[in-house]
Amino acid sequence: MERWSGRVALVTGTSSGIGTFIAYQLQDHGVHVVGVARRADKIEGAVATAREAAKSRGRYHATKATPGKLYAKKCDLTKEEDILALFKWIKETLGGVDILVNNAGVYWGTGLTEALTEQWQSMLNVHVLGLSICTREAVKNMRARGVDDGHIIHISSTGGHAVFSSDGAMYCACNHAVMALTEGLRKDFVEHKSNMKVTCVSPGYVRTGSTPEEISTSPALEPEDVADAILYAIATPPHVQIHEIIITHVGETD
Repeated sequence: MERWSGRVALVTGTSSGIGTFIAYQLQDHGVHVVGVARRADKIEGAVATAREAAKSRGRYHATKATPGKLYAKKCDLTKEEDILALFKWIKETLGGVDILVNNAGVYWGTGLTEALTEQWQSMLNVHVLGLSICTREAVKNMRARGVDDGHIIHISSTGGHAVFSSDGAMYCACNHAVMALTEGLRKDFVEHKSNMKVTCVSPGYVRTGSTPEEISTSPALEPEDVADAILYAIATPPHVQIHEIIITHVGETD
């Protein structure tokens, strides 16, 4: 991770869950982290709480790096103007992005014959369009700066590999799209003879503050399990690319 010290990461969905854990881990490794959410006022406290939770569970690994700074920014990923304004701020304030973690997500558990159109739209806007706009802007910025070792992380789900229920079909469809977008971006990098990397991380059930009640007692990962996998992918040598990580709890059945 030493080569990332002093560089900039953008992590979406940083007010809860996985995003808070990857934000503090990157920060503690010397990376300056721009954490974004619709409620920017929640970010700093949530990241600090995640760090303390990891310590209490014996999962915190101290580093010798000088900690990076955390910048909490408001951004609604369903609004392109918000995303463009965010990247403008990053360019003017920090120069640009070197790591992008597309972590934000939304879930509506409603069947295909019953769901409201706006529920589908919210999932598509965040998981597919918001992710794609963030990726486009990050890569454009990297190329304009001559950065050729950047890393894009897409957080998908095991639901992108198999539909776990009829109520989750649209959510699974969105995550399958994330997998396709990952492979498309990898091919784009190859065509451009670029050394940039893209990795798709597909976790199973993760125990977060928004875990649905029906799976709250099922075997599930902790958010730091996923954050550790992301850090592993980012820390690989320049010539090594992790295309995809599927991560589940050993007792998970779906």
